[in-house]
Amino acid sequence: MLPQASAEGHDISFVDALFTSTSAVCVTGLTVVDTATAWTGFGQFIIMGLIQLGGLGIVTVVSVAILLVSDRIGMAHTRALAAEVGTDTYTKISGLVRGVVLTTLSFELVFAVLLSVRFYFAYDYTLWTSISHGVFHSISAWNNAGFALYSDNLMQFINDWFISIAISVAVIFGGLGFPVLRAFSVHGRSWKSWSLHAKLTVMTTAALILFGFVAFATLEWTNPDTLGALSSTSRVHSAFFMSVQPRTAGFNSVDVASLNEESVFVSIGLMLIGGGSASTAGGIKVTTFALLAFVMWAEVRGDRDVHIFKRRIPESIQRQAVTVSLAGVGILAVATLAIMMTGDFSLGQSAFEAISALSTVGLTNGIAGQHSVVADLVLTVLMFVGRLGPVTLAAAITLRARPNLYRYPTDRPLIG
Repeated sequence: MLPQASAEGHDISFVDALFTSTSAVCVTGLTVVDTATAWTGFGQFIIMGLIQLGGLGIVTVVSVAILLVSDRIGMAHTRALAAEVGTDTYTKISGLVRGVVLTTLSFELVFAVLLSVRFYFAYDYTLWTSISHGVFHSISAWNNAGFALYSDNLMQFINDWFISIAISVAVIFGGLGFPVLRAFSVHGRSWKSWSLHAKLTVMTTAALILFGFVAFATLEWTNPDTLGALSSTSRVHSAFFMSVQPRTAGFNSVDVASLNEESVFVSIGLMLIGGGSASTAGGIKVTTFALLAFVMWAEVRGDRDVHIFKRRIPESIQRQAVTVSLAGVGILAVATLAIMMTGDFSLGQSAFEAISALSTVGLTNGIAGQHSVVADLVLTVLMFVGRLGPVTLAAAITLRARPNLYRYPTDRPLIG
């Protein structure tokens, strides 16, 4: 809310500033004011900094601060950090934290250079503008934030395959999570040496991207308001871009409000699932979705245990997946109803906006910024809960696990 942060002629209210700050820290990308015109360079720098801190994660940032002071972390914090980054290894945790930070900064630097070079040579930007736009969009993409320095987000680059692919790759790798990137670094392409989490994340992510690509290409190929007016090449990379972004990134190269209803339905599904655990992505996470699918498959087959890649999944992990999923659906239902009650919005519009906020995606169907103050506050809370809720809930379940001293007799209620 500093005068130096807002552009001339823009009176930023407290709710607008709170909404933007929460959206940046929670790496969502929903906005109620135009990022390109409402903020000065200083304001945009604040947003970029908040995205960076939010992407690294609250627990990781606190751990880094502790390391800078004492180079050591207490056992209680170590357990919480292990739950955050998805590891059972408590030794050398300080090196793990440094790895998270260095990996993040290294990837962001690579994509910042690629985008800056593209902006400079393909669009005749000045050197400073090219670098600043390259750095901002690299950080926003890697952290799955979806903020852009253009009023139309990235719609003006819909025919630029280089920017589409670069942004998409940054989003994908940022959404895989550090445990998966660590598996790449340590074991390379040796699939058998990867952890179960890495295998499940990569397999499910690839399947969802392929599904989204085929779905959007099929449903929007002839839509003149989205892909129909483009060349065949642009349609292909734009469909790929559309498949990647709903999985919590939130960039858009087409007008989301112009999508077919079937494409909106596909987007909602991808947004709800989200990206990888211990990553910059939101949603219930791809491993949770995949695990629930394997649980259903085992139940249909009548198997006693749930097996994935020749590994048995403990019942405690299955209950954790069910808890996170049902908690997310319950919060989503209440929030959708709240948005519908605060404005003249349909069920589809309200559900889309609520899922976008809860899964920290940032896509909007054109009603963002037109809400009442109450609806804006509802979305603000959703972004906060969506960013910290799954991590907090999973960590709480992990840290509070305790053996039962006794067990009650079994009974069987009717199901179905």
